[in-house]
Amino acid sequence: MDILWVGVAFLFGMGVSRLKLPPLVGYLAAGTALWAYGYEAGEALHEIAHLGVLFLLFTVGLHLRLKNIIRVEVLGTGGIHMLISTAIFTPVAWAFGYNLMASLIIAIVLGFSSTVLTAKNLERRGELGAFHGRVAIGILILQDIIAIILLGLTSGSAPSPWSLALLALPLLRPAILKLVQLSEEEELKLLFGLMLAIGGGALFEQLGLSSELGALVAGMLLSGEKVADELAKKLWALKEAFLVGFFLEVGLAGLPGLQDFYLTLAALAILPIKAILLFGLMLYFKLRARTSFIATISLTSYSEFTLIAGSVAASAGFIPPGVVVAFALLTAISFAINAPLSIWEEKLWQKMDAMLSRFERDVRHPDQQTISLGSAEYLVVGMGNAGQAAYDRYKKEGKNVVGMDIDPARIERNLSEGRRVIYGDMQDIELWNNLSLGNLKSVILAIGTPEAKVNATRLMRSNNYNGAIYALTFRDDEHEALRKAGASAVCMPITQAGRKLAELSLSDDIAPGDMILNPDFGTS
Repeated sequence: MDILWVGVAFLFGMGVSRLKLPPLVGYLAAGTALWAYGYEAGEALHEIAHLGVLFLLFTVGLHLRLKNIIRVEVLGTGGIHMLISTAIFTPVAWAFGYNLMASLIIAIVLGFSSTVLTAKNLERRGELGAFHGRVAIGILILQDIIAIILLGLTSGSAPSPWSLALLALPLLRPAILKLVQLSEEEELKLLFGLMLAIGGGALFEQLGLSSELGALVAGMLLSGEKVADELAKKLWALKEAFLVGFFLEVGLAGLPGLQDFYLTLAALAILPIKAILLFGLMLYFKLRARTSFIATISLTSYSEFTLIAGSVAASAGFIPPGVVVAFALLTAISFAINAPLSIWEEKLWQKMDAMLSRFERDVRHPDQQTISLGSAEYLVVGMGNAGQAAYDRYKKEGKNVVGMDIDPARIERNLSEGRRVIYGDMQDIELWNNLSLGNLKSVILAIGTPEAKVNATRLMRSNNYNGAIYALTFRDDEHEALRKAGASAVCMPITQAGRKLAELSLSDDIAPGDMILNPDFGTS
């Protein structure tokens, strides 16, 4: 009967999407509904859920670089937050009648934020490579390491001595990259990505470590390379489908008993305190208010690792089994709370900007935005394949052009290829408020996230930029939204390529066998 969850998940996912909520909220509700009707998850659903988490963490690893994780703001914020969170939750759990050991374990796992939800939201907005995205993911990795240590302490087993050999994994990077290059066929590249994600998880699991951490590390072996972006795109749809199983499993955990239900309510009441603490710590470690706010929104939830670590501790008798059910309900509700916050984060920030910016420290911020484009007359935002092509055409024509991107790895790659590219978060109102756009003749928006393009267009127009704004898009609804936001012209390459091919087919000027290179598709 495992096939039953496909239809139920679809119906609930479609229902909540009509309310402008992510489908994952519907999947959680579908799991709870199935539980209420007596449905029990089979082994197939469990495996699908596990693979979904592995694929997600693998794609997260593809975007990570260790030098961006081992930073003061990451280690300081994550470490201090975990200590204070544990100090808050331990007496709370003790007050509800749990013994000291159980209270301590409960307190530690309630300090975690959801890696799955955070990574999914950041990826949806195209912000995994952004400064706030890297800070959030770095904090999550620190929490995951703590979770793995807790798993080892409560499972009654320790990592294998052979696990130290994993430190040599970076030596395999050249060989792995060579294998990717040899995998010229698209299906081979996809299969290679699956092999890395599942194989990395299995390797770590065999050595007594978390399979989730293994998938993450396997992705990190390719981070910073062009192939990382390719593999992430190829795994996207597969990962989305498999993650449905994970969210259903969370919902299928059911409802807790009375004592555990009170713990759930208390933890929900403390969730805003956790968020305020995160925001304050990030400000203390010199981050700007906007970066701190956006990262805090991403981290304001409880974690799937709360369920994983709690289940292991419960099976070993360290905490009562009913607590795990409470964790499931708590995680589900926190996911539902976080979903609309993540959607409305930019609007929330614009309303709270004046109030929260007063708390910024008067120091040089590590996430300081660009304030000058120099003498550039043309700006290309988003330095992927399309952005690089636009940049190179400008240079070929002898124009003074500069590129902008949110991903440090992509910036470094373009710099190494001789392009002038700077860091900038195009959705940050402070960027456009401080950036002098007077010399610019035109801006090209060559990024994939629809909301980001629309928001950036509005921000530029609201800051009195009267030059041309050209945007690349693939959807009719996005095309119309960009027009209303103030875009000068919108390029829809697939539609326009079809029209151009039809024109060429009706022309008498093309001889059989002729090749048309770089036809002018125009703009719409």
